[in-house]
Amino acid sequence: MAKTTEIRPVITLRSTAVTGSTYTTTKNRRNNPDRLELMKFDPVIRKRVMFREVR
Repeated sequence: MAKTTEIRPVITLRSTAVTGSTYTTTKNRRNNPDRLELMKFDPVIRKRVMFREVR
C-alpha cells in the first residue's frame, strides 16, 4: 500500500524568466518543507536563472 503523502514527491520547477521552461526533480519533504528554489540553465534565453517549485 502506498501512502498518500510521499516523503520524496516529484515536483516541477518553472523558470522565473517566464519562458515556460521546466525541470522535474524530487525533494525530501521532511528536510525541505518550503518551496524549492534552484539556479538552473534556461535553454530558451540561454542563461542561468532562478527556477521555483510550482504546485
